[in-house]
Amino acid sequence: MSEHKAETPVEEPVEEPVEEPVEEEIEPCFPKEIHRGHRKRLRERFRREGLEHFEPHEALELLLYYASPRRDMNPVAHALLDTFGSLKGVLEASPEQLMTVHGVGEEAATLLSLMVPFFRRYSLALAEERPRIDSTAAAKAYALALLAGQRKEHFYVICLGANRSVLGRQLIAEGTVTEVAAYPRQVAETALNLAAQGVVLCHNHPDGLCEPSPEDAEVTEQLRTLLDLLDIRLLDHVIVACDAACSMAELGLLKWRFLFSRL
Repeated sequence: MSEHKAETPVEEPVEEPVEEPVEEEIEPCFPKEIHRGHRKRLRERFRREGLEHFEPHEALELLLYYASPRRDMNPVAHALLDTFGSLKGVLEASPEQLMTVHGVGEEAATLLSLMVPFFRRYSLALAEERPRIDSTAAAKAYALALLAGQRKEHFYVICLGANRSVLGRQLIAEGTVTEVAAYPRQVAETALNLAAQGVVLCHNHPDGLCEPSPEDAEVTEQLRTLLDLLDIRLLDHVIVACDAACSMAELGLLKWRFLFSRL
């Protein structure tokens, strides 16, 4: 009889338990020891002083840390300012434009391009806490809150009630507003639907020129004539460019003065 040797059991390898990494804030590796703790100092300085005394590159650097918390963003901040010319230019650039700068990824580009629209929402929220337009200054402030930072031309109608309160607003056209033939009808329909007694028009000039063009004056007169037939007063047409606003009523380009008290 042949002998059968018992097979020696093979031991299964024992897997060592893997420890989950603990998330912690890691100070980025800066090339020079003097820069260690720089990010923390920027944050503390902001909490202590606000942004008022920050240089543009410092403000950008602080913001960019929240998109890339482990990198030195100082060179990226300088590169952005060199590319777009100013802090304003950086914040108004599109995500696609921002991502052409070395070191700017999708997250950083999204964060930067979010700033101006976010501030616009904040400004509108402030304006709508006091939804009354009873002066040229109030009309300009409302239009600035609505249009500041827009990259395309937008045309809005703002409808007012007898007590000068804002009943509502409607975006009538986007793009080159003087080429949109349908918007006089839309302005009239919006004003009638909201039972407006007065209307303020506003649009922006993305090219940065605040003065009304001949086309602006022509369109405004057409709308004034149309609204007059409906017994609705066109009180003003405000043009916004960058951080400035121009009132056509204030310039004497409407047929009557800006008198909200007579609504």
